[in-house]
Amino acid sequence: MTTLISRDDLAKAITDGTVTVVDALGGAYYEQQHLPGAIPLTPADTDAQAPTLLPDRHATIVTYCSNPACPNSGQVADRLTALGYTDVRKYREGIQDWVEAGLPTETS
Repeated sequence: MTTLISRDDLAKAITDGTVTVVDALGGAYYEQQHLPGAIPLTPADTDAQAPTLLPDRHATIVTYCSNPACPNSGQVADRLTALGYTDVRKYREGIQDWVEAGLPTETS
């Protein structure tokens, strides 16, 4: 099971620049709104795109999707771990929690 990260710890890591954030929703959802600096990577694209988008297999990576009911972030996190990434975490509460807390987002 993927290690979870709290909203506060994720916000600090984003501010400190010590994390790569992965939006597991992708597509129109990503374009409409995503966490600061997040890159889109859906479960279907993980195998093909991860080596290019995430070249450092030892970097801290946090996946997220919409809310705890969304399976995408767990699927991407599990796949990254299977591909040899060593520090993958999941923000289970997702962008819904982030927005409700009044934290900033970006658009494409």
